[in-house]
Amino acid sequence: MDLFALLASERQHLADELDQLTPTQWSQPSLCEGWSNHVVAAHLNLPWSVRPPAFVIGLLRARGSIDRAMDRFSQEMADRLDPQGCVDLLRANATSRLTPPGMGVEAPLTDVVVHGADVLRPLGRSRTIAPDALRSALTFVTSWKAAKGFGARSIDGLTVEATDVDLRLGSGAAVVSGPALALCGALLGRADFLSELSGDGVARLGFES
Repeated sequence: MDLFALLASERQHLADELDQLTPTQWSQPSLCEGWSNHVVAAHLNLPWSVRPPAFVIGLLRARGSIDRAMDRFSQEMADRLDPQGCVDLLRANATSRLTPPGMGVEAPLTDVVVHGADVLRPLGRSRTIAPDALRSALTFVTSWKAAKGFGARSIDGLTVEATDVDLRLGSGAAVVSGPALALCGALLGRADFLSELSGDGVARLGFES
C-alpha cells in the first residue's frame, strides 16, 4: 500500500468537500478546541508552510509545548490566508511528502482524517474515507508516537476494536469498539465521538462523566 498516494487522495477529497463550505460555516467552531474551521484548514497547510528552522524557533517561543506552537502557527496561517486560499493550497500540495520529524506519513494522513471530521461533523456533514486511511490513522493514534506528538490517550489496559474496518489493537481486558473514525476522534480527545463507542473500556478513556 502506497501511503503517500493514499494521503494525496484524502487531501484532494477533503479539499473538494471544503470547497462547498459557506463563509458562515468557515467561521464556526470546529471540534478542535479553540479553532474555527478556517484555522483547521490553515493548520493542514503547515507541513509545507513552516520550515524546520521556523518550527524550532516557534517551539522555543512556546517553551517546548508542541500544542502551543501548533496553535500559534495555525492562527498566524489563518491570518495570512483566507479559507479559499487554504483549500487551494491544500489541493496544490496534496502530493507533498513532507512529514514531521520522526513521525512518517501516518502523521499527516491522520491529520487529514481527523481534522476533516473536526470541520465537517459539527456542520452535519461527512465524507467517505478510504478504509486503508482509517486503518492507518487508528494504528497511528494508538502508537507511542501519537501519544508524544498528538497527545493521544493511552490504550494501556484496553483492546480497541474497529467495527467498520478489520482492525483490533491492544490486548487489554477492557474493550472499546466503534467506527474507526470515532475511535480516532475519542482517543484524540474529542468527546463528541463517545456516543458512537461501546464497551466497558469507554469509561477508561479519561473523559469526565
